[in-house]
Amino acid sequence: MGAFENIIIILYLSLIGYLGFLGYKQTKNTTDYLIAGRDTHPFIMALSYGATFISTAAIVGFGGVAAWLGNSLLWLTFFNIIIGIFVAFVFFGNPTRKMGYRLNAHTFPEFLGKRYDSKFIQMFGGIIILLFMPLYATAVLIGGTHFIALYFQVDYHGALLVFSLIITAYVIAGGLKGVMLTDALQGSIMFIAMIILLFVTFDSLGGIDQAFGKLENVWNQTVGSLANTSIKELKPGGPDFMMKLSTMWGFSGWNSMPSFFSPGWLFVITTITLGVGIGVLAQPQLIVRFMTVSSKQELNRAVLIGGIFIVSMTGIVFIVGSLTNAWYFEFNEGKNALQSAGSIGKVIPHFINTAMPKWFAFIFLFALISAAMSTLSSQFHTMGTAVGRDLIQQIKPKSNSVIVTRLGIIIMISFSVALAYAFDKQPAIIARSTAIFFALCASIFLPSYIAGLFWKRMTRTGAIASMLVGLLSSSFWLVFVHFKEAKALGIAKALTGSHSVLSGKIIFVDALIIALPLSIITAIIVSLMTKPMEEKHLNKCFND
Repeated sequence: MGAFENIIIILYLSLIGYLGFLGYKQTKNTTDYLIAGRDTHPFIMALSYGATFISTAAIVGFGGVAAWLGNSLLWLTFFNIIIGIFVAFVFFGNPTRKMGYRLNAHTFPEFLGKRYDSKFIQMFGGIIILLFMPLYATAVLIGGTHFIALYFQVDYHGALLVFSLIITAYVIAGGLKGVMLTDALQGSIMFIAMIILLFVTFDSLGGIDQAFGKLENVWNQTVGSLANTSIKELKPGGPDFMMKLSTMWGFSGWNSMPSFFSPGWLFVITTITLGVGIGVLAQPQLIVRFMTVSSKQELNRAVLIGGIFIVSMTGIVFIVGSLTNAWYFEFNEGKNALQSAGSIGKVIPHFINTAMPKWFAFIFLFALISAAMSTLSSQFHTMGTAVGRDLIQQIKPKSNSVIVTRLGIIIMISFSVALAYAFDKQPAIIARSTAIFFALCASIFLPSYIAGLFWKRMTRTGAIASMLVGLLSSSFWLVFVHFKEAKALGIAKALTGSHSVLSGKIIFVDALIIALPLSIITAIIVSLMTKPMEEKHLNKCFND
């Protein structure tokens, strides 16, 4: 590394340290530490929400998937903007903010627990977070650390230790204020890097129309030529194997959707678009951000900022991921992206290092590190509050919230780092943890969360039954049916001799599509069959 790179690294770390210190100085009480004092600026809130949502896995992983499956992934961008930003902010944001303030809730499990007047629900929500979020955090931690180790040519374990200590320092010191301030900086870096990436990619391919127009020819030349080749003749998991598999799933080009109701269509729509697009509504680390602003006007101001940010993240990386096929074909001896990079996960890093100027590769590295740090810091803070606020304080009410939350953060970071040490080869189940976490959160929390905001007839028993049905049904589908997770877990194979207990197209349907309706139906039926909650409690929840 030259002097310029060293100066940039020192400057970046100094800014992170300063913002963490600023969060520490501004933190005077429990409300400051847990929900940033309920007075966050909409610009910071929107960038923090977006940067928390978009991790390194979203940029590198989904970018590689776009190189494989094409622009059909843009449906996820559409859903992210409509559901993840517009619906979430406009319809759920303000009711969540107001009810959270009335009930003095500081975490998402506490919000649900106080809405339904149930300590069990709060502790159950905290346990669900502690059971499943560490896997999600570990996947992000492993991805971020591998990039640092690869770029700086250092040992993975040493990079993991330094990376974790930096995040630990500002999360523990600054609480959610420190997390959101650093998120805003990191989100700004991610935004600038993606805009440059899009511009340089289009420019290298001769413009927007020319770039997309080249994809059809590349598909015909590199994938169409596999038409008469049996998939059994190809190396499993290799580039040509994956492209042949995509044609068998119903894909016919990077610019088109797969055939209606084909395995590819079910995968893109149910797992990627609906699984992630709807799952975002029930993410504890995102919902709590609605409680960090002071008014409905602040939330409305954040909608436009959040929408632009999400488009610039997912939209650009999906487009660039798909267009890497045209670039490699033109500049790498007629090969497509997977043939050039070797695998889905290597496409974006390989493209950045091969196609982009060296100075941009350095900037993009910071965008990826920022994406990992912003997601991880929010996850660690959420897991820490789950330990401190949702579990320990329910058992020992007189304990200090800030102290036990800091203790919880240390415990959960240590646990996540231990997992990252143990699973540094990235076994399949860790790589699938994002989809697992999104499906579980939506199935378990979403009916109780939405009904809690808008349906006074929802009862405590209905909420508990809905959560349990969501947990059991989504777990069953993930372990025994859905082709990706069931195969990675291996339990179905060990018990039945097959990766899935079912067969046919149903194994491509995401767990959320099955479990969420069951959870909703359970919530409605059980609530209507049980005694309504007391009017006095409902007035406390819904009236100022």
